[in-house]
Amino acid sequence: MEKAHILDEKAIGRAVTRIAHEIIERNKGIDECILVGIKTRGAFLAKRLAKKIAEIEGKEIRAGELDITLYRDDLTVKSETKEPLVQDVAIAHDVTDQKVILVDDVLYTGRTVRAAMDAVMDLGRPSQIQLAVLIDRGHRELPIRADYVGKNIPTSKQERIVVELEEIDQTEKVVIHE
Repeated sequence: MEKAHILDEKAIGRAVTRIAHEIIERNKGIDECILVGIKTRGAFLAKRLAKKIAEIEGKEIRAGELDITLYRDDLTVKSETKEPLVQDVAIAHDVTDQKVILVDDVLYTGRTVRAAMDAVMDLGRPSQIQLAVLIDRGHRELPIRADYVGKNIPTSKQERIVVELEEIDQTEKVVIHE
């Protein structure tokens, strides 16, 4: 059941624009940066960020995506370690000595981000890994925090944040469900 409407299409667009500016400012440009979207919605948000950064900077930022299975008991995990299983890595750029900016829709426990960091580290040794998320809802189980946040939304553990993007859901909004 929908409890609250948090962001609409315009608010999501503003958040993406703000995060794009913050990424450029913090990294003093984009020359050593690679955006990496965590599938599914993080990959679409990364594409939007890449487009916005290109508009601002006048040049393309390198980008890629990771397909990892979320850390849930109803999805595939490595049986002996219970870690999320990395499904597919589509990063055509060498990450060594680069600033890798992971992009996801919702930051919750931090387990998805940890799995994504492991996948990136398997590809090389970045100089830095940063994290951009549309929504930070708290309840971390690991010492992970986002460098760029569209909106902080404190939630209870019983609530769910649902991000819907035009590319997949044919609508654009963020809502809290009970």
